[in-house]
Amino acid sequence: MEKQELLDSRYLRMAQVWAENSYCKRRKVGALLVKDKMIISDGYNGTPVGFENVCEDENNHSKVYVLHAEANAITKVAQSGNSSSGATLYVTSSPCIECAKLIIQSGIKRVVFNEIYRLTDGIDLLKRAGIECCQLDMK
Repeated sequence: MEKQELLDSRYLRMAQVWAENSYCKRRKVGALLVKDKMIISDGYNGTPVGFENVCEDENNHSKVYVLHAEANAITKVAQSGNSSSGATLYVTSSPCIECAKLIIQSGIKRVVFNEIYRLTDGIDLLKRAGIECCQLDMK
């Protein structure tokens, strides 16, 4: 296994552990932003700061205001004053279209993920923007 692949699998495993912090019942997703071999941000899916930690409504659908792991990691790095330009995003599930737009705008150059989300429009948009997308099977 080459060095980059080894690093990718380690960071992706860390994102999987980070996903365990999510209060969401239907799906737990974790994300890490890495730049120059340093973790500059992290995130998991959940409700905004100050909201109750309940992600699903009474019909077990995600509440509309639940933030995705990628969005949490990107907004967190923006608050920190660090730059995500040129960074790699490690996320346990491939990004949706809304997160893909945030990834493009934040200057992230590479996305490494484990499982494919049911919709692939996010990955399609990232590839169209010239962002490298790598799926790693962590099973």
